Amino acid sequence: MKFNKIFVLFISVLLIALVGCEDRSDLTAPEAPNTGTADFSSFVSIGNSLTAGFADNSLYESAQVYSFGNQIAEAVGAQYVQPLVSDPGLPGRLEVDRFIIQDGSIASVVLTQNTGLGAALNSSHAAPFNNLGVPGAILYDLVDETSFAQKAVDRGNPYFQLVLRDAQFGASIVKQAANLSPTFITMWIGNNDVLGYATSGGTSGTDATGKLPTDLTVFSALYNQVGAALAATGAKVVVANIPDINAIPFFNTVGPLVGVTIKPLIDAGQIAGVYYQKHGETVASGLADFNTLVSGAIKFTLVGTEYASLIGQPGGKFYVDYGYPALPAGIDTTQPFGLHPQNPWPDAFTLDADEQSTIATHVAGFNSTISSVATNNNFGLVDVNSIFGQIKASEATGGTTIDGIIFTTQFLSGGLFGLDGVHPTAQGQAVVANEFIKVINSKWSASIPHINVSEIPGTIFLAKTIEKHPHLIPIFENLKLEDFTF
Repeated sequence: MKFNKIFVLFISVLLIALVGCEDRSDLTAPEAPNTGTADFSSFVSIGNSLTAGFADNSLYESAQVYSFGNQIAEAVGAQYVQPLVSDPGLPGRLEVDRFIIQDGSIASVVLTQNTGLGAALNSSHAAPFNNLGVPGAILYDLVDETSFAQKAVDRGNPYFQLVLRDAQFGASIVKQAANLSPTFITMWIGNNDVLGYATSGGTSGTDATGKLPTDLTVFSALYNQVGAALAATGAKVVVANIPDINAIPFFNTVGPLVGVTIKPLIDAGQIAGVYYQKHGETVASGLADFNTLVSGAIKFTLVGTEYASLIGQPGGKFYVDYGYPALPAGIDTTQPFGLHPQNPWPDAFTLDADEQSTIATHVAGFNSTISSVATNNNFGLVDVNSIFGQIKASEATGGTTIDGIIFTTQFLSGGLFGLDGVHPTAQGQAVVANEFIKVINSKWSASIPHINVSEIPGTIFLAKTIEKHPHLIPIFENLKLEDFTF
C-alpha cells in the first residue's frame, strides 16, 4: 500500500510578536538593583548548552547574548564574559528557509542549516569565562581533568576547547569557576546525562556501558562532589533541576503529526497504525495506533522528521543514511515503510514505553539528588521540571501568558523552544532567567526586577524572514493556528 500524502512538520504561529531588536542597548537594567545579601561582583555560570545560550542547533553570538546568565548579569549590572562565536555559529545555525503559502495562509515552514561557520571572538580573554556552559557536557565533565583539546577530539566536541581553552585557567570546569573567586554561581547540569539516551531513541547513553542514562548512584556521588566544591568557594549558589521530556517538543512533535496524517487511512480501515521497533528488536514488535501516537504513549523523536514523509513508501533510506553494510535480518525494504512489520519505524527514532520508563526513573532520581544537595549546602533551587510542566499543562486552557506573550511547549508555535526542539528561544531564556531571579530574591532578600520578556526577541530567524519579506506581514497578522494544514 502506498501512502503519498505530504507530511508537513514545521509549523509557526503569529510571528509579528517574534520581531524584536537584537541589540541589548534598549534593555538597560535599572540602576543599582537591590541584590540583598547576594553578591554579583564575581558571577559564574556552570552547565551545558542550556547555560551556554546554544540555540537552533548552534552556538552563535546573537543567541548567546540572551543566555539566561547574561540576562541575569545585565539585570544586576555584573561583568559577565562569554565565549562568543560569530554568526552563523558553530555549526551553522538552523534558519527559516522559506514559507509555503497555501490559500493565503502559511501551510508550513521549511528549515535549513546555514552552511557558514562562525569563529571564536574572544578566545584571548585572559581569565576563565564567566559563562562556563559547555554544550554537550555531562555531569562528569565538571570535574574531569582530561586535556580539553584531547577531549574535544575524543568526544567530537569542539566546545570543550572553545570554552575552557587552557588548563592554566583551571584543569576542570569546577576549577576554572573556583579560580574566578566567585561570589555567585548558577549551575544547571545533568540534562545530558539522560538526554543522550532519550534523543538517541534509547540506542546509546552516558553510563559505563554507553547504553543507558548515567547511573543513579554515580550521578549522586558526582553531584555531591561538585556541590561540596562549589560550597567551598564561599559563593552563593543557585542550581536548577532537569525537565521532563514530555515538556520538550523534540519528543512530542513528530508522533502526533504522524498520527493526524495517517488517521484517514486508519478510519478507512486500510491500516491499523504505524509499526515500530521496540528496543532490541529488528522487525516490528509494536504497533502505534492514532491514540498512541497523539498521546505520546509511544514517542517519535524530531530526528525522524525527514523520514515521516516516507511512511507508506517502499524503501530503506534509514539504513542507507546510517551506514548499515547490509539490511538487518528480517527487514524487507520492498514493503511500505512504517506500515509493514518487516519495514518498521526505526528504534533510533522511537521511545517505547520501557524506554520512557527508564527516562522517567532517571529524571526523578537526578532531581532528587539535586534537591538534596541544594538543601544540604543551602543552595537556591530552580524547579525547572515543575515550571516547564506547568506550561505544558496550561496548553489545555490556551497556554501560559508572561508579559503579554502566550507560551506553550509546542514546536515553533509555542515560543518557549527554538528551531531544534530542545533549546530555549531568547524569550525562553528570559523565562528561565526570571525563575532564577525569583529564587535569588526570595532566598537572599533581594529585589532584582524581573526581565520583561516582551522586550526580548523570540525566534530571531523567523523575525528576520519577515524583515526580508514584508509582503508576508498581512498573512502573519491574520494567522491562526487552525490555518495550518498537515
